[in-house]
Amino acid sequence: MTTVLLVRHGLTATTGHVLTGWMPGIPLDDRGRAQAAALAARLAPLPLDAVVSSPLERCQQTAAAIAATRDGQQVITEDRVGECHYGDWTGQPLKKLAQEQLWRVVQAHPSAVTFPGPDGESMPDMQHRAVAAVRDWNARLGKDATYLICSHGDVIKAIVADSLGLHLDQCQRIQADPCSLTVIRYTPLRPFLVRMNDRGGGVGDLMPRADGHARDRGEPANGRPEMGMDMVNGASSIPAGAAATSGQPSADTRG
Repeated sequence: MTTVLLVRHGLTATTGHVLTGWMPGIPLDDRGRAQAAALAARLAPLPLDAVVSSPLERCQQTAAAIAATRDGQQVITEDRVGECHYGDWTGQPLKKLAQEQLWRVVQAHPSAVTFPGPDGESMPDMQHRAVAAVRDWNARLGKDATYLICSHGDVIKAIVADSLGLHLDQCQRIQADPCSLTVIRYTPLRPFLVRMNDRGGGVGDLMPRADGHARDRGEPANGRPEMGMDMVNGASSIPAGAAATSGQPSADTRG
C-alpha cells in the first residue's frame, strides 16, 4: 500500500474573494501561516518519504512548514499538482464570476468546462494530470511509502473523485478546506479513501508498523482488530478527527 497525504494550502488574503489560479505572489497570510504550523506539528510524528508541492507560493510555504519539522527534508516541486489554469478568470473577483453562465456549469457539470482564454484548461485535463502525478509518485516511491502532496482544493477534489470511482461531475460534493488533510491508500486492487477534509485528527493510524510496513487498515497500534472493520475489502471505520467544515462553498474557486 502506498499512502498519500493530500494537503490543501493555508489561507491567503485573497481566499474567498479572488480567483487567484496561477497568479504569482499570493503568499499565506497570518492565519494561513498559523494553520500550516499547526498542521506541521500534528504531522511531525509521521515519517514521510517525500514532501511534494505545487509550484505556487502558498503551497510551497505550507509544504515548507511541514518539511521544517523534519531533519533536512526538502520540498520537491511538482507542476502537475499545481492549480487548475483558469485562463481569463484568473485574478477576477468571485462575486463577478458568480454572475457568469459558466459558473453554473463549473458547479453542476465540471467535466464540460474549459476555462476561457488561451491559457484556460479543461477540468478533465486538470484531473488527468493530477492523478497521473499521484500514480507516478506511487510507483517512484514504492508500495510501502507514505508521502505528502500539498496542492489546491479543486485538484484535491478531482483526485478524491478518481479514488472513489466517481465521475468528475460529482467532485463538487467533496470539501477541501484550507490546511485540511485528505488521505488515500493505493493498493494493487483499488484506492481506499482513509480520511477526507480532516482538520484535527491524530496520525497514530497512519504510522508504519514495527516491521517497517504500513499498518493494515483497521489495525490499531495495539495490534488488535477494531470493531467495525469491513471484512470484505479490509477497510475500517477510522475516525476522521475534527473534520469540521467552514460552511463556505466547496470549490477551490474561493481562491
